[in-house]
Amino acid sequence: MGGCFSKPKPVELKIEVVLPEKERGKEELSASGKGSPRAYQGNGTARHFHAEERLPAPHPYPGPQDCVEAAVCHVKDLENGQMREVELGWGKVLLVKDNGEFHALGHKCPHYGAPLVKGVLSRGRVRCPWHGACFNIGTGDLEDFPGLDSLHKFQVKIEKEKVYVRASKQALQLQRRTKVMAKCISPSAGHSSSTNVLIVGAGAAGLVCAETLRQEGFSDRIVLCTLDRHLPYDRPKLSKSLDAQPEQLALRPKEFFRAYGIEVLTEAQVVTVDVRNKKVVFKDGFKLEYSKLLLAPGSSPKMLSCKGKEVENVFTIRTPEDANRVVRLARGRNAVVVGAGFLGMEVAAYLTEKAHSVSVVELEETPFRRFLGERVGRALMKMFENNRVKFYMQTEVSELRAQEGKLKEVVLKSSKVVRADVCVVGIGAVPATGFLRQSSINLDSRGFIPVNKMMQTNVPGVFAAGDAVTFPLAWRNNRKVNIPHWQMAHAQGRVAAQNMLAQEAEISTVPYLWTAMFGKSLRYAGYGEGFDDVIIQGDLEDLKFVAFYTKGDEVIAVASMNYDPIVSKVAEVLASGRAIRKREVELFVLHSKTGDMSWLTGKGS
Repeated sequence: MGGCFSKPKPVELKIEVVLPEKERGKEELSASGKGSPRAYQGNGTARHFHAEERLPAPHPYPGPQDCVEAAVCHVKDLENGQMREVELGWGKVLLVKDNGEFHALGHKCPHYGAPLVKGVLSRGRVRCPWHGACFNIGTGDLEDFPGLDSLHKFQVKIEKEKVYVRASKQALQLQRRTKVMAKCISPSAGHSSSTNVLIVGAGAAGLVCAETLRQEGFSDRIVLCTLDRHLPYDRPKLSKSLDAQPEQLALRPKEFFRAYGIEVLTEAQVVTVDVRNKKVVFKDGFKLEYSKLLLAPGSSPKMLSCKGKEVENVFTIRTPEDANRVVRLARGRNAVVVGAGFLGMEVAAYLTEKAHSVSVVELEETPFRRFLGERVGRALMKMFENNRVKFYMQTEVSELRAQEGKLKEVVLKSSKVVRADVCVVGIGAVPATGFLRQSSINLDSRGFIPVNKMMQTNVPGVFAAGDAVTFPLAWRNNRKVNIPHWQMAHAQGRVAAQNMLAQEAEISTVPYLWTAMFGKSLRYAGYGEGFDDVIIQGDLEDLKFVAFYTKGDEVIAVASMNYDPIVSKVAEVLASGRAIRKREVELFVLHSKTGDMSWLTGKGS
């Protein structure tokens, strides 16, 4: 926990784990570096090692020399509901006063390091101002996503009207705490053709499901399989930072998977799911039986269907290798991006400093129009134009022309010809559920897997989560929706794990997403599909604004730039179950020259 007033006798922690065959099978892979899941099915070898050798975690009982204690303020310095960053010499701590009680926690969000003091305190938790993760102020535990780790909780005492905080030096420097997890004690782990839990897809939903099972004390076998050649990584970063290397993107180091006995099969494609016999078959013929199954296959990018679609140097961004190749080919050359959605615009923004020219081709009149509306879309478009990006709107690609097999020109339906050495296609995605068509698991007409609030499919023991599902969105009258956001995948992975353990959890998170372009971030919370009006406060030209998306009398979503923490504030209000009425927002815009948001925290309607 990071606190250290008492000093029980130090305990030696031993963990017995089975090393995943992924590590042992590495040398056996063919020269091309490709291998099938079968390569990992050798004999399991149990190894003993101390937790500290592998995963740096604060010692559970630090001695006095490892601790620092200081008076940080007077009891009257903080009002109820206030937060303050305080310095302890070895690092900062977030001090919170709530209902007359003081709490001390890590001060940075473990996801991307946001200062939590600028976040929102509500209902016993603090919400990150950047991406909406929530932490319980009583325990430091992560309660809503994105991110995987919790905060350290430090000890507070009050003496002579002064507030003292005591913390371990190591916890102050780490700024993150991985929850205690069970180890795998299954004797068959690593070398049998059956597993207790099989997770298909190793994105956020799959990884969080595996971690939640271990956090909840589940000690049986877990196998996570992925089409990727990498361990789970931060996919949203791919389009924002195309140069990033796989090791920089990894969500957990490989030692983590060893320590907690989460087996990962890479480059492993499931081709059929036999729900009657609870068995999956991989492309190379390897069969694996399961007791519980999570389907989190994500989506596949749509491709262009025009003439010349097979020419070289045309990419979708799915893997770090794709992203790295695009940057390499675009350096000093002409880049064309097809699609002005989040992925396309992030890629275009990143390439402006690398490429000789960047052009964007889009069917709509403005970028993000359906998602953010005309006015916000136009303001963002202007920012891109100021950064030398050329737009070809209300048209599409009719042909890709090559010279010696490599892309040279993109021909548009408007008959305009654009020079191009590399092309990135970001025109949306379809659920990667083709392998389920022959199974008895329900798919809707678009290929999504419908689930209930507990992430259960129509087949008992089979759960689904992430970009490939439609689920009931609680605060929009349980409307069945597909929300392909990183944060939502985390939340669904957790709910699926809790229900595998019969905890009867329901999905209730408020959708939250972000995008970053030219060093500026746009944040968004809610579900704005079908909005009929947009109310804007602030200055669109200066990109310092908040936009409220309404439908009828209700606010259904909010977006902002340079207006923190309003999106987190709105997310917190919606999460509490309170509706925000259009007239409240109109009054705010009418009277607020200061950006005062106290009306949001009132009890309201």
